[in-house]
Amino acid sequence: MNQYKNKFFYNFLFLLSFPLILLIVLPLGKMLTGPGLKDLALTIQDKEVLNALLRSILTSLSATLIAFVLGTPLAYLLARKEFKGKKIVQGIIDLPIMIPHPVIGIAILGLASRNTVLGQIFQSLGIQIMGTYTGIITVLTFVGLPFYINTARDGFESVSPRLEYVARSLGAGPWSAFFRITFPLAWRNIISGMIMCLARAISEFGAVIIVAYHPMTAPVLIYERFTAYGLKYSQPVAVWLIFISLVLFVSMRFLSPKTRES
Repeated sequence: MNQYKNKFFYNFLFLLSFPLILLIVLPLGKMLTGPGLKDLALTIQDKEVLNALLRSILTSLSATLIAFVLGTPLAYLLARKEFKGKKIVQGIIDLPIMIPHPVIGIAILGLASRNTVLGQIFQSLGIQIMGTYTGIITVLTFVGLPFYINTARDGFESVSPRLEYVARSLGAGPWSAFFRITFPLAWRNIISGMIMCLARAISEFGAVIIVAYHPMTAPVLIYERFTAYGLKYSQPVAVWLIFISLVLFVSMRFLSPKTRES
């Protein structure tokens, strides 16, 4: 009797969830099967498409690397230390998730414009934000950073501080304990955070189009072709972006170490 109730319960949950699955599968399935092989082949031979796809990949990977280098110390600090204003710092980190992304682009341009002190410093150093790779990477780092920091923080929190204390008691310094104990044990979360950061960066449109319409990333090119020519010319680019993103994410999953069997 209990087995029958459990089966009914899980079947009921599946039926409730099924419309959400269809909401994801049907539009994407229609888009992926829409363009023919000939259209896909012609699209990938287009230099503008190739350049946009490569630009999206390289800038997103650059943003992910920056998030990894600069975000890992902050994630560890948030996982291990209690300090005044910690909740405020965590709220600030989450802000890019909540702010409309065109607002992010406007804010970055406003900070780095010629009329600001920071903008004048950048100009004196030969650094430009608007319409440059630097601007694109800045935006992508901004929007992807919360996903990396929050996931890496969860990974560090899952590692017991006692392991660090044991390492320290045996003569290891804080750096050695971190790189030999904590970092390897939190590596799966770090990889997951990098994947989430990369996914968020490679899909960004709203802030990028404000800061750098040109040179075009793949999402901006898809938008331009849709507004100018319609679905026929925008869908093949979208399919290639999805395919390349999938290859990147699967590759990063393979790079992550497997969980140990208990």
